Amino acid sequence: MMNCTNRKAEQMRIVTPAEVAGQTQNKYLGVLVAAKFARYVNDFPRDRSVDWEEKLTTRAFDELVRGGLKYRLVRRRRQQEA
Repeated sequence: MMNCTNRKAEQMRIVTPAEVAGQTQNKYLGVLVAAKFARYVNDFPRDRSVDWEEKLTTRAFDELVRGGLKYRLVRRRRQQEA
């Protein structure tokens, strides 16, 4: 029987900045896209029946690197000066 620590070690994967930049224009934009997706997923209820769940940021980076996230850039509106 596997314990939780062994399962984490087997599934741990390092996402490199080059992989992130391959799916976005640059690594900084990739981090922003992944963080936004992780916050979005965090709004949904979690499955409490699962013993060990992958971190949301890890899931977000995996989706981004696999090409599963679609995004678009939205220009920020400038605030009117008072």
